[in-house]
Amino acid sequence: MGSTSRRGVVRRRRLAVFLAATALAVTAQGALTAPAGAASPRAADVDFATHCVPPPIAGIPPIDGTTTARIAVDNATPKVGDTVTVTYTVVKPAASNPTELALPADIMTPTGKITLGGAQTGDITVAGPKKNDPVPGRGPFPSFSMTGTFTVTAPGAITLSPGDYNIHTSYILELDTPCTVTNPPAPVSETVTATDGSSQPNTRAISLGSVSGSPGARVTVTGSDFTPGVRVTLAGRAGAAQTADTATATADGQGAFSGALTVNDRATTGVVAYEGDGWSDSKGAGPAAYVVIDDTPVPGNSQKITARVTAGTLSMSQAGDTVDLGSVESGSGGTADGDLRTVTVKDHRGGTAGWSLTGKVTDFTGPGASIPASQLSWTPACATEQGSASTCRAGSAGPVGSAGATLASAPDGTRTGGEFTVDARLSLKVPASTPPGAYAGVLTLTLT
Repeated sequence: MGSTSRRGVVRRRRLAVFLAATALAVTAQGALTAPAGAASPRAADVDFATHCVPPPIAGIPPIDGTTTARIAVDNATPKVGDTVTVTYTVVKPAASNPTELALPADIMTPTGKITLGGAQTGDITVAGPKKNDPVPGRGPFPSFSMTGTFTVTAPGAITLSPGDYNIHTSYILELDTPCTVTNPPAPVSETVTATDGSSQPNTRAISLGSVSGSPGARVTVTGSDFTPGVRVTLAGRAGAAQTADTATATADGQGAFSGALTVNDRATTGVVAYEGDGWSDSKGAGPAAYVVIDDTPVPGNSQKITARVTAGTLSMSQAGDTVDLGSVESGSGGTADGDLRTVTVKDHRGGTAGWSLTGKVTDFTGPGASIPASQLSWTPACATEQGSASTCRAGSAGPVGSAGATLASAPDGTRTGGEFTVDARLSLKVPASTPPGAYAGVLTLTLT
């Protein structure tokens, strides 16, 4: 967007929600208390119930056990269109060698799937090499890894959860032991945050030599950060519509220009400059406010009454800076739940630009231990005040993490603005192994 719609009026703000020092504090009786926010390390191990079916020749019933697994990625911050390589490691399979027969090395071929959630959904097929340590009769299957790829199709936080897997053995007989997730989807092990690779920050800006004039007055328009050598169109704007008042200028080797625009249309409320054949948010700047002074003579026994509407700002406020997530018993683990302090977004710019409210969180730190940020999830909600030109959109439910996720947004449009109320239900998963003590993290919100 241009300077007045993105940079001049919209200032990037950071508001931190400090999670109370008592958050996740294990008391002397072993209760854990917790305020909001958390960030986690990559490739977190997760446990999930699994139903494994041994091959019929084994003559044993299905096995209901627990699988421990992790997912790792080669790129945690991809762009839309990038290909991400994922590795699904079954640290501890739920199943064992179903026969008394010892299995030699390198006869196991694992396959499986990973479930995507959040900004992108679907399954990723993964497979591993025929490689394993020897497995004694009735002994546990060893750890194994499977890899696959997926192409990023949408920006935002994308969660990865381990899915069903199959262990194929090729020794004397070809046998399969399929294991399915009992209550899909399994817990999230990894989160990647994708960005829109096609969009680059628009830093184009314009300024006017005068902010008002009579019909037919020439206003000087200067610009910066345009494409060097490009032809730039200068044009009047009446709200979201372009008027017939246009002129051209050429950007120099540094992307700067200076030109003159004659403004005749009395309805003009601003001036824009853009590259290409028509206005676009990605290659334009403005509108810069401009007032046409109507100097039409006033008839006898009449009075001319005028008023102006000035552009405001994009701002946010929050109803407090501390969130208490309650308590979790030490040694048992579980989730600590609470509500984000309500955030109010006010967009009084009166232009065409939308906005985005994102959040990222640090690890919960405590007495010699920490709870990863990936363990904090939220379910956002957003309400639009009556009379607003824009409509607020809540972000996707899922992990917040240290890379961040979208809490709420409003799209670009021919007319935008209004007031919005943003909330979120917070849930922090506390591992059973978390030592007693006080744990706290910081959730930072950014409005752009």
